[in-house]
Amino acid sequence: MSRRDFLNQQAPENYVAGLGRGATGFTTRSDLGPARDGPSAEQIQEALAKRAQQLGTAPPTAYGATAKKTEQEEEADDDRFADPDNETGLFASGTFTQDDDEADRIYQDVDEKMLKRRKRPRLVLHHIPRALPFRVETPGLSLPLVNEQITDVIPSPSSREEREREELEEYNRNNPKIAEQFADLKRGLASLTDDDWASIPDPGDLTGKNRRAKQQRMSQRSYAVPDSVLARARDAGELSTSVQDGEPDGAITSADNKDGTMTNFADIGAARDRVLQTRLDRAAKADAGTGTATTIDPKGYLTSLDTAEFDPSKVQLGEIERVRELLDSVIRTNPKHAPAWIAAARLEEYAGKIVAARKKMAQGCEMCPKSEDAWLENIRLNEGHNAKIIAANAIKNNERSTRLWIEAMKLETDPRAKKRVLRQAIDHIPQSVAIWKEAVNLEEDPEDARLLLAKATEIIPLSVELWLALAHLETPENAQAVLNKARKAVPTSYEIWIAAARLQEQIGNANKVNIMNRAVKALVKEGAMLKREEWIEQAEKCETEGAILTCGAIIRETLGWSLDEDDDRKEIFIDDAKASIGRGKFETARAIYAYALRVFPTARSLWLAAADLERNHGTKQALWQVLEKAVEACPQSEDLWLQLAREKWHAGQVDDARRVLGKAFNQNPNNEEIWLAAVKLEADAKQVDQARELLATARQEAPTERVWYKSAAYERQLGNIDVALDLVLQGLTSRVMDKKETRFPRSAKLWMMKGQIYEDKGMVPQAREAYAQGTRQCPKSVPLWLLAARLEQKEGIIIKARSVLDRARLQNPRNAELWAESVRVELKAKPPNVQQAKILMSKAQQECPKSGLLWSENIWNLQPRTQRKPLSLEAIKAVDNDPILFVTVARIFWSERRLDKAMNWFEKAIVLDADLGDTWAWYLKFLIQHGTEEKREDVIAKCVANEPKHGEVWQRVRKDPKNAYLSTKEVLLEVMQQLEQKELIS
Repeated sequence: MSRRDFLNQQAPENYVAGLGRGATGFTTRSDLGPARDGPSAEQIQEALAKRAQQLGTAPPTAYGATAKKTEQEEEADDDRFADPDNETGLFASGTFTQDDDEADRIYQDVDEKMLKRRKRPRLVLHHIPRALPFRVETPGLSLPLVNEQITDVIPSPSSREEREREELEEYNRNNPKIAEQFADLKRGLASLTDDDWASIPDPGDLTGKNRRAKQQRMSQRSYAVPDSVLARARDAGELSTSVQDGEPDGAITSADNKDGTMTNFADIGAARDRVLQTRLDRAAKADAGTGTATTIDPKGYLTSLDTAEFDPSKVQLGEIERVRELLDSVIRTNPKHAPAWIAAARLEEYAGKIVAARKKMAQGCEMCPKSEDAWLENIRLNEGHNAKIIAANAIKNNERSTRLWIEAMKLETDPRAKKRVLRQAIDHIPQSVAIWKEAVNLEEDPEDARLLLAKATEIIPLSVELWLALAHLETPENAQAVLNKARKAVPTSYEIWIAAARLQEQIGNANKVNIMNRAVKALVKEGAMLKREEWIEQAEKCETEGAILTCGAIIRETLGWSLDEDDDRKEIFIDDAKASIGRGKFETARAIYAYALRVFPTARSLWLAAADLERNHGTKQALWQVLEKAVEACPQSEDLWLQLAREKWHAGQVDDARRVLGKAFNQNPNNEEIWLAAVKLEADAKQVDQARELLATARQEAPTERVWYKSAAYERQLGNIDVALDLVLQGLTSRVMDKKETRFPRSAKLWMMKGQIYEDKGMVPQAREAYAQGTRQCPKSVPLWLLAARLEQKEGIIIKARSVLDRARLQNPRNAELWAESVRVELKAKPPNVQQAKILMSKAQQECPKSGLLWSENIWNLQPRTQRKPLSLEAIKAVDNDPILFVTVARIFWSERRLDKAMNWFEKAIVLDADLGDTWAWYLKFLIQHGTEEKREDVIAKCVANEPKHGEVWQRVRKDPKNAYLSTKEVLLEVMQQLEQKELIS
């Protein structure tokens, strides 16, 4: 019968799983029966003793079987071999069975067998002759020995214990302990006597000694403290900003700092405000169109640097010495370089050493005798001393120098001496125009000056200046002859032709003789024709000098030069005229428009531009003439007819205005604009019946939406509410007559008027229904939604107003007016819901980040006063140019008493959009408090001239039926009053 495998064998008697590893029997509720009891202590001790006897070792001490260890075993029992988990004695309490003993015997046999395998017998090879090659083969060893004589003995490898012992000895020899290294020295100490011990020196701290000596030497040194260190120590406790200003009153200070300095919190806040103001000023100085223009004049920048004052007291001595050394090096390198001598002399002059400067310049003149600049600098430094002598020496070395001769002339005080110097100069340099001009200027008698100029033109016939000066001194008849000679001498000079044209204008023959026509032909023949831009400059120059006819002749003959018919000539002419208007040359602009209208007689834009020029910078008669010519050239242009009628009406010529409109009717039958203009004319003249008749005829002849709306609005202005309502209802009724729709159910203005009429009559439900129907018919009409929301807000139903605005924003996304109205609804609630208003404003600015209206609403109504200016700076960066935002910034400066800044921002807003009436009202309100009477009148006049039509408050006042007959000035004053009331309420 075969032996069962280990897992299928029967467990030994009293077997408990894990007992040998320290486990004991235990009982749980899940067990089927009670656990078996383990062996007793006597059985365990007996089993351990039996096992120890078989192994030849002492039983474990944990069970009382103690055995004294040898000294070597105690040394081997090192802490390095201790159990890392501190399980010492864990297996001591285990139960050893027969199987355990058998396993131990098996392991012991394996260890002994392995130990025997490691032991090898020694292999001894005796003397073998060299001549006998052979191969010795042994188990595990193959050594080919060819022609070798081996007399050595090869030992076999040692056992493992011997090898380990040898390795340990080798390691100890290579890594001796410190005690072993100094063992011989320690043994040598035994021979020392007491005197030897006493004579051993104290080593001391050499490193510390050197360090202390170095520190002592460093402490004895002295250095000059730089000024920067002293200034930094002085300013250590001060608060410095880039903007210096006076300390504000009522400054709040704190002395809680550890260094004892005072912290002025008021100064900190003021400095922050000044920095923000500086940034706003920088934005204000920027160009209104781009916002990025610079205020530095690139042409005059270097000139301004030349005129800058030099303060020698601010220059340190060391800097002057360094520059002096550099200039001396330059002079030594090139002593013939005049600018180096001049720079060295000026350095000495700036340093306050005028004598040294003169000496240096004298040396420079000796080294550079042919340099005009060196002699002129020497003359300047010695002015009042030896200047004349120096000038004489300079002329000796430079006889043909015009500058030196003129400087020598200026040094003389007697006129006769001046003339004498100039005569000598003419003898030496007869071709110098500058000397001849100086000589002519010295002559007090015109006849003597004329004789000098006649002689000068003979010597220098190519000088245009001398010819023109001679012609100016001659009589008109002789001037013509002089100019003819000049034209023959210098055929390429356009100045002579312009002078001839001006002479003809002076005589009165400008309309008879077209000099500029001949001039263009002659210059083209000679190849000396100027560009268009240069001719326009000459025309503007003639206008400045009063030669208006010559200016017009130049434009007439040269404006179309080098332009082809394919070019955009009309746009080019308009740009030229606008550029001249910008420079204040209105006559030149008129000449440009006149030439352009001859080329394009039916161009409506040119006639409108010419009319604007006369309206702004001309007379009424000139404006009427331009408009009359315009309507003759463009009879189908309703704008020109309306402008002419309006100008006649404003001038008080009502009959002429009616005649103009009658002609316009003939040229443009059934034109809506002309019908309404005629109605407005009669309405302003208080001709009610005629206005009604015209409107009735217009509804028959030109039944447009605007005609129906104006008809209802006119009846509403007259107080006929029922008639106006009936007209509105007729206009909103959809009918088809003659296969043509004649009513306007989708007219937002008619729906708005219907609701407003019901509001005026106190019929709130009907008004609400009208607005509701209107928003359904015209969902894109923002004013209609606003009227519906304001009706609910007026009735105190804030929830419904919110609902209306929410639906409006769904129909009109990204609309700043609807978002602003939603914010205002929350602010006007009782109590105001400021937090919700801020949330809505945040959402609004996410949808409309470029809206100046939202930024202004946020700055002025949702932010504390201290945060308005920083937020306004952020708004200016986010929004390029917005007049509403500019007005808000101006109001911020106004509240801070920065009047100049406020006025600047108000004017920027007006320039940006003159059609915004609220801006004019805010500016006038500001000027009433802080402006002059002349400034206020000027603003009112400009507002009337621009006739603004937009603006939140302006439109509400302008379209109120009660204000139908108010003038623009009266509307401006009314808007200003309502703005004051609105500001007090807010």
